[in-house]
Amino acid sequence: MTHYNDLSFTVSIDTKTVKDKTETIIKNKESYNRPEIIKQLYGFIDLTSLNTSDNEAHIKAFIEPVNTFDKADIPNVAGICIYPKFIETVKNNLTAKNVKIVAVGANFPSSQTFLSIKLAEVELMVQKGADEIDVVLSVGELLAGHYDVVLSELRLIKEACGKAHLKVILETGSYADDYNLIYLASWLAMEAGADFIKTSTGKISVSATPEAVFIMATAIKDYHHKTQQKVGLKPAGGIATVDDALLYYAIVDTVLGQNWLSPNLFRIGASRLAKNILNAI
Repeated sequence: MTHYNDLSFTVSIDTKTVKDKTETIIKNKESYNRPEIIKQLYGFIDLTSLNTSDNEAHIKAFIEPVNTFDKADIPNVAGICIYPKFIETVKNNLTAKNVKIVAVGANFPSSQTFLSIKLAEVELMVQKGADEIDVVLSVGELLAGHYDVVLSELRLIKEACGKAHLKVILETGSYADDYNLIYLASWLAMEAGADFIKTSTGKISVSATPEAVFIMATAIKDYHHKTQQKVGLKPAGGIATVDDALLYYAIVDTVLGQNWLSPNLFRIGASRLAKNILNAI
């Protein structure tokens, strides 16, 4: 049981309940395997390229299929997610309408640098044209129990984002067995003003898991009940198959309902998924 006084609530997540409910969703996910839902999944994708080898030519080639996407019955991807260096490249070459420029920042993926540097990077990303900024909360501070540090830092980052949306990456794989902490991290991010909470960077061995996404969705539901604010959810990391994507769709539908199943509130961070969805269609 974890208590955080400033937020005035007690976290007590029952592990068995989470596992049982998640297992039930997994067993029933095949009911979502329908052409209209698979097509819908494509429009939730933040098409992602976060490689050490990325360069301007690669990013231009990466966004070209998005620019030329012409399937009338399938929505285009929701966003292009890249390192800060390539924000201007995407801005200058992206011609597809309604596709967001998403960039990772604030010392992604470790979040282990000075706060002043994180804030300066976020401000520069906004100046360069990022619509959405994905940052990692300070996992080390979270694990140390310094929740006030996590909260205050994220609030300053949110302020630095200005009009850009903030997605807070919880990196749940670092504490995947601590369900209370996943819930608490979700709540801290939302209290700080996150527009989305996101599972993972994809840079450690454990990325998105059904249990983590179920807990995060539950936290979003509880937060909405308390504040009437809707916060989005972005599973990311290791999501490559249609089956993977359908599972997370099913979790969001089960916990949060159809109102959350739009690009404004549900994204999937992926690189290989887009091609696999089109192949399946």
